[in-house]
Parts: sequence; C-alpha cells; structure tokens
Amino acid sequence: MGSIKFSAQHEALVKESWEVLKPNAPELSLKFFLAIFEIAPETKNLFSFLKDTNEAPENNAKLKSHAMMVFKTTCEAAIQLREKGEVVVAENTIKNLGSVHQKKGVQGPHFEVVKEALLRAIRQGMGEKWSEEMGSAWSEAYDHIASAIKAQMN
Repeated sequence: MGSIKFSAQHEALVKESWEVLKPNAPELSLKFFLAIFEIAPETKNLFSFLKDTNEAPENNAKLKSHAMMVFKTTCEAAIQLREKGEVVVAENTIKNLGSVHQKKGVQGPHFEVVKEALLRAIRQGMGEKWSEEMGSAWSEAYDHIASAIKAQMN
C-alpha cells in the first residue's frame, strides 16, 4: 500500500479534466476506441463483438458500452492513485482484468497504442484547456494502471 507516488499537482489535473470530460464521456470513449483501431487496425480482432461483423465500429452498441466502461474505469482509477497509493478498479478486479486481457491475446505493445489513443481522446475533449502538464499527468496515471494489469497477465 502507498507505493505509487502520484503528485498532488498531477492528481489535481486528472480530477479537473475528468470533471470536464465526464459530460461528453460516451462520445469521447467512442473516439478513444476508434483511435485505437486507427492506430492499430488488427486490434479490432481482439474484440469478440467486432470480429465477424462488417458493421462500422461506431454503430456497434457493445463497443459503445465497452468503450464507456474502459474510459470511465481508467479515469476513476487514475483519480484514486494518490489517495490509495495503488490502482483500484471498481467493477473488475485487477486480477480479472489481467486474465481477460491475456485470454484475448493482448500484448505489451497494445498498451502503448491504448495510451496514445486515450491521450488523443482526452486532448480532444479538453480542447483549449489541454496542457502538456495535463498530458504528463494522464500519461503517468495510465502507466500505473497498465503495469498493474500487465503484472496480472504474467
């Protein structure tokens, strides 16, 4: 416990931006996932509900709800880093997330793709309120979350 160091300033930037992002979360979470598929099109096959369909991902209801859950979970876990000193995930345990990602064939480089897509969506959602420092805060928070999931995959 208390092993993760996340500065008060970074925590404040994450909290502040999450408040701005929250009202547009459904739209932003979809942009987040569409960015993943744009950066790494092969990742689409990691999702059972996208695998054998020609439906445009942006029309897929399961993708929309999955994207929203991932976005919300990531943001909420990021906000708790400093307070808890560890990655805390509400709906799923980190162990469960690790095993699901492993079963689906998620690999190390995928986490970088997701990070890039997440930062892109947050930058878009924040508009003029975006700053490099905010990007660093989210980047650091995401790295903690990703390494917690990766640790459960091995």
